[in-house]
Amino acid sequence: SIAILLYLARKFKTPDHWYPSDLQQRARVDEYLSWQHKNVREKGSKVFLMKVILPLATGQPLPPEKLQGAVEELNVVLKQFEEKFLQDKPFIAGSEVSLADLVAVVELMQPVGAGHDLFEGRPKLVAWRKRVEEAVGKQLFQEAHQGILNIKNL
Repeated sequence: SIAILLYLARKFKTPDHWYPSDLQQRARVDEYLSWQHKNVREKGSKVFLMKVILPLATGQPLPPEKLQGAVEELNVVLKQFEEKFLQDKPFIAGSEVSLADLVAVVELMQPVGAGHDLFEGRPKLVAWRKRVEEAVGKQLFQEAHQGILNIKNL
């Protein structure tokens, strides 16, 4: 999916902020997109799997102690995300939203949809999410995440 996003950004010559032509900003986007697979995606998906998919498949909730390890791993990654990628910037690549922010927010919404509020107690992450939502448009943001946020209704 990352390769497809980059292809589309190049083919359709999207506004520069999505995949910046400035090499330093582009490097920040590329760095995040390379890092997130084994970090935010893997740890967030694990929480989602344990809270939603396994209970659906087995008909039983997962014992809390098993879920706790996955949540702790996710918390480590979230701290790294805030410290390494967000730092004190509005967005991952700087002052404007980019593909890195879109990919990040989508991955973070997966555990949220499973009932794990990873934004709680993280004001920097909450503010960043709000900026991404505003940059994309609140209605589009809600539409894009409607399925995952209603997954528990299955």
